[in-house]
Amino acid sequence: MKKIAGFLVYGILLCFVLAAFAISFAFYGAKNSVPVLNYHQINNEDVNALTVSVEDFDAQMKYLAQNGYTSITPNEMLAAFENGETLPEKTVVITFDDGYLDNYLNAYPILQKYNLKGTMFVITDYVSLYPNYITWDEAVEMQESGVMNLESHTMGHINLLKSSKEEAIFQLKTSKDALEAHLKKPVEFLAYPEGDYDDEIEKIAKDTKYKGAFTVNYDLTSKEEDPFALSRVPIFGMENRALERFKLRVTMTPVFSPLNKFKRKLESIGLDIISDHIYIP
Repeated sequence: MKKIAGFLVYGILLCFVLAAFAISFAFYGAKNSVPVLNYHQINNEDVNALTVSVEDFDAQMKYLAQNGYTSITPNEMLAAFENGETLPEKTVVITFDDGYLDNYLNAYPILQKYNLKGTMFVITDYVSLYPNYITWDEAVEMQESGVMNLESHTMGHINLLKSSKEEAIFQLKTSKDALEAHLKKPVEFLAYPEGDYDDEIEKIAKDTKYKGAFTVNYDLTSKEEDPFALSRVPIFGMENRALERFKLRVTMTPVFSPLNKFKRKLESIGLDIISDHIYIP
């Protein structure tokens, strides 16, 4: 009996050692990598996974500000990668998809409050058209403030993989041209609608003079990544203990990203009974 107990203790200790080694290796590989946070709506009215409450968003930005995070733009991040520069230890990129009005009403002043920068990927056909999206005047105000940097999320948020090559070119080029005409600045980054892209879409993005593009792949962004397939860390609403989950996503992505991929793989082959026990914040 003592022998069996000894083997059990040894096995448990070995598991802890292997886990510690794996975590250390994951964080070593993540050096000079950046969490690019991905938000959508910021309001207290809509109740869904893509809407973070104003109070939760404020608490998350307060956490970043009080814990020494430096927020930068995608252009600053990519320039550092390309030039071999070392970014501050706690660097973050804060992004918003679509161009919702609540980003202007709620997220923008909170970023100002904590002296943080954000980047908004805008669906240009929706600007000054739908009441729950920003106007061009609001877009110009945010861009000129230096707080919110605006980039492209295509003209109409269509799935580029399901469109013709001609339509994809039109979506990427026309949205870029519209933003540059109104904002009087180069528009160099794109967020793929639904995160979907392939080699041909990447080539179109390059040919239309973008510097980089973002997916919705849950991982850190690093200089080893294809600049036209940059990862982001999605931040969800409708969560219990939202701030604690946010902290884990920001600080522990090197661990949770491979776990998330493993979980999704288990789900894809019907092993939900196992995947359900893998915790992803």
